[in-house]
Amino acid sequence: MTISADVTVSGDGNGYMTEERRLIRDTAREFTMKEVLPVANRLDPQQGLIPMDLRQKMADMGYFGIRIPEEYGGLGLGSFEYCLVAEQLARGWMSVASIMARGQAGWLRLGGSLSPKNAERMRRAAKGEFLQAAALSEPGTGSDLASISCRAVRDGDHWVITGNKYWCTFADGADYITVFARTAPPPSADKRYLGISAFLIEKPRGSLPQNCEGNPIPKIGYFGWNTYELAFQGTRVPADALIGEEGKAFYLMTYGLETARAHTAARSIGLAQGALEDSIAYARERKQFGMPISEFQAIRFKIATMATKIEAARQLLYYVCNEIDQKRRCDTEASMVKYFASEMAEEVTSEAIQIHGGAGYTKLHAVERYWRDARLTKIFEGTSEIQQRIISDNLLGKSATDRRMIEQAFEHLG
Repeated sequence: MTISADVTVSGDGNGYMTEERRLIRDTAREFTMKEVLPVANRLDPQQGLIPMDLRQKMADMGYFGIRIPEEYGGLGLGSFEYCLVAEQLARGWMSVASIMARGQAGWLRLGGSLSPKNAERMRRAAKGEFLQAAALSEPGTGSDLASISCRAVRDGDHWVITGNKYWCTFADGADYITVFARTAPPPSADKRYLGISAFLIEKPRGSLPQNCEGNPIPKIGYFGWNTYELAFQGTRVPADALIGEEGKAFYLMTYGLETARAHTAARSIGLAQGALEDSIAYARERKQFGMPISEFQAIRFKIATMATKIEAARQLLYYVCNEIDQKRRCDTEASMVKYFASEMAEEVTSEAIQIHGGAGYTKLHAVERYWRDARLTKIFEGTSEIQQRIISDNLLGKSATDRRMIEQAFEHLG
């Protein structure tokens, strides 16, 4: 049994919300409660996969192409609208809010005008027909992406990729995998980020690339899709599979990080919102000592604190999204909202379990799912510690090398 409260605590955001944005938010909310939440409640306990028909319904809503220009079949909207939808979808199932990102196809737009091939890929992405999986992390390389050891060697008009990758979510269900591999040794110790290239490897859905083996990683949450450890064993890709400039994929890694971290914050807020709404409904229904537990001050104060933290994170998210859409640099603020919202989500979902008592520690209520998934938000898209490093470096100063790396990224990508 899963209870959903008939309550939404969501401020309009200091003038950021327009009538169009309210409609987008409310439509996504309705879609989530009708189409996503029932599927999550049924499949997450079984560790089932997001059904294809739900993906198609998302495509019909335009959710895979929110930030894709209208000329390529997208909605032509910004990071603000993207995160509004992500928050609502995560309220139902974080994996659904995450799969939406697989179709935004931002890297295809790097470098100005699109080739005919990439223009067609963009149109397919907008329709949910060209979804991505990303292979960055490795068994010995998590946050330190400059230490990538997977290799790509040029062989005539092909590249040959060899090495292992870890935490590649959706590797089987995606239409292509973006693989980061070293194509040249770094020129010096302080420029380890150079010599890494990115490759777009197309493949059929439901399989892995040729000469690539993989096994699903057993996870405690984030169900709905599989996460793989991959072993590339001489995978051959055509020369034009190279994304951007050879040896400069570090700049690709930094591209879109602000939106990616805002997206994680939105997912965190959605999880916390779901936990809050379910807690309010449960507190009103559950009786102890002859009265609903919503009458107990201990419960009421928990609800008040949860709602306040959620709204604080939401307002910071709105500010960051507005800065991104205004094309103003906000890497510090993006790290702040990712850090604050993910830490908040774990706290709020944990309190939701406490309000549910023993019932919250069962799979009969969705709060345990929100709690498991919230724990991951503190790890992916840069751990909380990485965000603290970025924030403190920008406030207190960083090494000249680190500062120059970041400046080069922004200069290179405009």
